[in-house]
Amino acid sequence: MGILNLTPDSFSDGGQFNDGKLALKHAEKLLNDGAEIIDIGPQSTRPNAEFLSSEEEIKRIGNTISRIKKEFPEALISLDTFYAETVKFGFNEGIDLINDISGGQYDEKMFDTAAETKLPYILMHVNPSYETMHNKIRFEDITTEENLYFSEKVNQLLEKGVNDIILDPGFGFGKTVEDQMKMIHETEYLGWGRLPLLIGISRKSFIYKPLGKSPLNINEETQKLHWKILEQGARILRVHDVAETKETLVRFLRKK
Repeated sequence: MGILNLTPDSFSDGGQFNDGKLALKHAEKLLNDGAEIIDIGPQSTRPNAEFLSSEEEIKRIGNTISRIKKEFPEALISLDTFYAETVKFGFNEGIDLINDISGGQYDEKMFDTAAETKLPYILMHVNPSYETMHNKIRFEDITTEENLYFSEKVNQLLEKGVNDIILDPGFGFGKTVEDQMKMIHETEYLGWGRLPLLIGISRKSFIYKPLGKSPLNINEETQKLHWKILEQGARILRVHDVAETKETLVRFLRKK
């Protein structure tokens, strides 16, 4: 999954692709580098980012989704939003997956909308409100906490009629460095191995800050962690650096 941010304020690539032509060009690069899914994000969720309404998200997206689908019909597109109305707009434009960082907690209509569209739904672990999204919590056992959360949310989704569910442990959202490293080492236990896992550690601060590096200078360390995660059964890697990650994936599959 290659990341396409349509934002002026994302932490590592803000403002690079929020023009329609630049977005289309970057989508082409992501696909040429080996991405199978393009994750379109109209709103940054970094700490202290500008908060947008659904209407503002939709305006920012414009016709980007339909243009990408027209130019690259083989591409799968996920829409990174916590708003039901933005999902409805994206569905009409041709998205293939819903990537909701909020687990349905920031918009009470999200689960119903996911059920109505019948799109695969990416369920992420996160703190229960937008305001507390990045508040650091040291859990007694992060793996147990995540599985309790996933159990509750998956049951709610199944009751609504959402059957295609992908789990995202939510690296970088309100978790300590220690807990995130524990998540890396215990990936195989997240979600009980019953549902596909999406892992997004690309350019995350728990990797670069302890090393005293920038988010753009940790590719080697990130690929080593990707390898470890793949060994434990992760199915989707959400990344900025598609070509490097594709190389890691090819080497992993050859060894396997």
